[in-house]
Amino acid sequence: MEQGRPKPDLIIFDCDGVLVDSELLSCRCLSEVLAEFGIALSQEQALELFLGRSTKAIEQHYRDLGQIVPDGFLPRLKSQVLTTFAASLQPIPGIAGVISDLSVPFCVASSSDMDRVALSLDVTGLRAHFGERIYTAQMVRHGKPAPDLFLLAAEKMGAKPARTLVIEDSVSGVKAAKAAGMTVWGFVGGGHYRSREGEAILSGAGADRVFARMSDFWEA
Repeated sequence: MEQGRPKPDLIIFDCDGVLVDSELLSCRCLSEVLAEFGIALSQEQALELFLGRSTKAIEQHYRDLGQIVPDGFLPRLKSQVLTTFAASLQPIPGIAGVISDLSVPFCVASSSDMDRVALSLDVTGLRAHFGERIYTAQMVRHGKPAPDLFLLAAEKMGAKPARTLVIEDSVSGVKAAKAAGMTVWGFVGGGHYRSREGEAILSGAGADRVFARMSDFWEA
C-alpha cells in the first residue's frame, strides 16, 4: 500500500501536461504555424480541439472541414515545437520526486512523436528515469481517445490493463485509458488549466480521481 492506496502493477504517464509543462507552449506553436499557412486558430481553440491529440488528428480535423493542410505544415510545426521546447520547457513541479520514489514499474505513453518526447524528457532532466520505456502514437494505428496506445504499453510492460494506472491531463487521454479498462487519474497542475475548470473537465470524461499537485500523488 502507498498511503492507503493499493499499488498498481504498472503506472503509465502521459508526457505533455503530466511530466512536462508543455501544453501552452505547443498550442502557441500550433496557432502560430497554422497562421503561417493561412489558417486562423487561437491558442484557446487549440487547447479545446487538440489537447492530448496527435498531429494526425490535426490533419484529420481540417480534412473533415474540407481544408487540406499543406505538405510543409507538419515539418514546420515540428521544428517550431522542438525549438521552443529546447528554450523554454520546464518539468511539472514535483514530478521528479514522484517517479524517483516509485516502487512499481512505470513508463510513458504519449500522443507526441518520439523525437518530441525524447527532447522533452532530455531538456527537463527526466529521461534517465524512463530509459527506453517510451511509447508513442506512431506505434499504433489509432491514437487517443482510442485505447490502442495504452494497451500496447501495458502489453510491452507485461501488465494487465485492470492492474494499470494511467496519469493523464486530457479528455482524449482519460477516455483512452477508460476504453483500455484501466484506472485513470486526471492531473490538472499544468499551466493550461490555470484558467479552465480542470477537475470538472476530467471528471466529466471519466477520470477516477483528479489532483492538481504532484506532492499529492498518493493522497486520498
